[in-house]
Amino acid sequence: MDTNLIALGAKIELAKRKFFFYCNLKAPDFYKSTRKYLVEFCNDLQEFYYGDDEVLIVNMPPRHGKSRTAGLFVEWLLGNNRNAKIMTGSYNETLSTMFSKNVRNAIQEEKADKYKPVYSDIFPLTKIKRGDGAMNLWSLEGGYNNYLATSPTGTATGFGASLLIIDDLIKNAEEAYNEAVLEKHWDWFTNTMLSRLEEGGKIIIIMTRWASGDLAGRALSHFQEQGIKAKHISMKAMQDDGTMLCEEVLSKKSYLMKVAAMGEDIASANYQQVPIDLKGCLYSSFKTYIQAPYEQFESIKAYIDTADTGADYLCCIIYGVYNKEAYVLDVYYTKDAMEVTETETARRLFEHGVNISDIESNNGGRGFARSVERILKEIFKSNKTKIKWFHQSKNKAARILSNSTWVMDHIYFPVNWRDRWPEYYKAMVSYQREGKNKHDDAPDATTGVAEQFNNGNKGMRILKPKGR
Repeated sequence: MDTNLIALGAKIELAKRKFFFYCNLKAPDFYKSTRKYLVEFCNDLQEFYYGDDEVLIVNMPPRHGKSRTAGLFVEWLLGNNRNAKIMTGSYNETLSTMFSKNVRNAIQEEKADKYKPVYSDIFPLTKIKRGDGAMNLWSLEGGYNNYLATSPTGTATGFGASLLIIDDLIKNAEEAYNEAVLEKHWDWFTNTMLSRLEEGGKIIIIMTRWASGDLAGRALSHFQEQGIKAKHISMKAMQDDGTMLCEEVLSKKSYLMKVAAMGEDIASANYQQVPIDLKGCLYSSFKTYIQAPYEQFESIKAYIDTADTGADYLCCIIYGVYNKEAYVLDVYYTKDAMEVTETETARRLFEHGVNISDIESNNGGRGFARSVERILKEIFKSNKTKIKWFHQSKNKAARILSNSTWVMDHIYFPVNWRDRWPEYYKAMVSYQREGKNKHDDAPDATTGVAEQFNNGNKGMRILKPKGR
C-alpha cells in the first residue's frame, strides 16, 4: 500500500471542496496554512461565489498573490461548474492573455509524475474542447464560450458572463493621477463589461488602490448607491500595530526599503491602500447611509458659512438630527453671487422644513441672514425656520483639525454624495492635514455642524437683531 498516494488522494478530495486546499495542493510553497491572509482570502472568494453578495472588491498589496489567486479561482470554479462563463479583464492585452494562458494550460497539463498532482487528478471531467482553445477565448467539453480574457482595448462582443473578474486595471502612478484614464476605465467597465453580465451574475474586482476615483472606489460607491450587496476587503502590508500582513511575503525591512525608494505617497497607495490623492488628507473615511431615518429625526437644521471673498464658496449644509448623529440631506456649495444664493438658500431651507439655521456672520453673513429670513417670510410665506447668526472667533484650522474625528464618526452622507455634490465632495476628501489648502469652506462648514453637537454656541458670539 502506497501511503503517499493515499495521502495525495485525501488532499485531492479536499481540493475539490475547498478552494484554499486546491491552492495549497497546486502551490504548497506559497499557499501555506500558516499564511492567514491567504487562507482568509481564498475562503472569502469561495463564500462570495456561493453566497448572497453580488459584488466583491478586494484591495491587496503587490506580490501578495492576488492575481495568482484569481487565476487559480477560475480553474477551481470551472472544475466545479463546467457551465460557468467567466470573463476577466486586465489593463492590457498582454496581461489578459497571460492570465488566460495560465488557466488554459493548467487545465491541459498532462500527468508526468504519479506523486505530483495535476488538474485532471482533481477535476477529471473538465477538459478544454478540442479545436476551441484560443489564447483569449476558449470552451470546455460540453460547454460553449466558457472563458474570455479582455482589456479596455480588447473586445467582448457576443460573450455573456456569469462571473466578471477585473484584475489590476491601473499599471502605474501616472495613470492614477490621470482623471481621463480613470474615466476611461469606468466607461469600459459600465458600458462594456457590465453589459456582458448575465442575470444573477457576480463581479469580482481585485486591485491595488491607487486613487479615490479608481475603479474600486467608484464601483463601491455605485453599487452601494444602487442597493446592491457589495463586500469590500482591504489588506494593508503593514498593520496599524506595526506588524506585517505576512512577514514571509514582505518583511518589514523590505517594506521600509521600498517606501524609502519609491516615495511615501506611492508606497501608501501600493501597500497601504491609501489612494495617492488622499495621502496626507485630514479625513480618512466618511460614513454613509442608504435611507435617512426621517421619521426619527428630532429636528432638521442647517449650518451656513457665507463666502468671505469672491474666490470663496458659500456652503450650506442641511442635516437631520437623530440619536446625536447628523444625517446630511442637502449641500449647497457655490460661488454664485449673493443675489442668487439668498433666494436659493431660502428655498432649500423651506423645502427641507429646516427648524434652525445657524449662519456665520463674520463677513457679510449678518446681511445674508436677514435677507434669507425676509425671503422665507415674503416669498415662501414661512416662519418655520429660526435664523440665528453669530460671529466665529476661534481659529479655523484648529477648529477643523480638532473636530475631524467627530466628523468622520458621526456625520452620515448619502451613499451617492460624490455624484450629488461633486465640488463639496472633492473639497472634503482632499483637504490636507498639513500644508496649504486652496479652499477650506467645505471642511469649515462641516466642522460647524460638529460644533453644534459638541459645543453648542461655545466660542461663538451670538448676535441678536436690534429690537428683539
